[in-house]
Amino acid sequence: MTSAGGVQTRWPTFTVHLIFAALVLHQTLATVTPPSTEAPHKEPGSPETGHYQVTGTNGSVCLLAYMGLQLNISFSSASLNQTVQDVVNLEPNTTKASGSCDADSATLRLSADANKTNLTFFFTLNTTSNKYHVSEITMSAIWPDMKEPFLARNSSLDYLRGTLGFSYMCREEQTLDVVPALSINTFQLQVQPFGLTQNKFGTAEQCQMDEDDMLIAIVVGAALAGLVLIVLVAYLIGRRRSHAGYQTI
Repeated sequence: MTSAGGVQTRWPTFTVHLIFAALVLHQTLATVTPPSTEAPHKEPGSPETGHYQVTGTNGSVCLLAYMGLQLNISFSSASLNQTVQDVVNLEPNTTKASGSCDADSATLRLSADANKTNLTFFFTLNTTSNKYHVSEITMSAIWPDMKEPFLARNSSLDYLRGTLGFSYMCREEQTLDVVPALSINTFQLQVQPFGLTQNKFGTAEQCQMDEDDMLIAIVVGAALAGLVLIVLVAYLIGRRRSHAGYQTI
C-alpha cells in the first residue's frame, strides 16, 4: 500500500500471521460433523415435545414430564419375513399419559395410537440420599406389520438421575438403551417425579451434556474475543509505526 507522499506501508508480519490464525480457528470451530449415512432407513427428524403429567390421589400433580421421544425398535416384519429396524416418533397429540405416585416410587405410562403403543417409565426414590432415577422401562406394541406383539422390559436401569425437589433437565439428545431391540432418544427433556411444589417444576439440574455445551460455548467465545483483541492491538501498533515513518520524510 502506497501513501500520497510516496511512502509504502506494510502490515507487520506477525499481524498477518495472527489474522490468518484467527481465520483458521474460526473455520475449525464452525465445522460441523456431517450426520452418519449408515442407517438404511429414513429417520423422521426430531420429535415434538410432549407435556405429560400424573395426578395423585389428592388431586394435585405429582409427576411432570416435558420431552420429545423417539423409538429405535427392531421387530419381525410380517410383510418382509425378516427382522427390520425402524425409528418412530411418539406423537404428543395422540398420546395419553397416566400413572401413579407413591412415597418412593412413581410411574409414567404413555399410551399412543389407541393403545397400540404403550411405554412406561418407573422412577425410584432413594429416601436416604434423596436421589431419584429411572429404574425400569417397559414397552409393548402391536403394529400392523408386526408378525407378533412386541414386548421389551429392563428393570435394572439408572437413567435421569435427579434430587428430590429438583427437576432433571437435558435439552441435548440422549439415548436410553433398554434392550438390544429397543432404545429411546429423548429431546428437550425436563422431568420431575417427586417433590413438586404448586404443580410446577423445581429448579432444574442440568445433565452433563448441557453443562459441557455451555462450557464449550464460553471457551470458544473467550478464545475468539482474545484473538480479535490481539489482532486489533497489532493493527494499531502497525498504524503507529507507519505514521512514524511518514514524519521522518
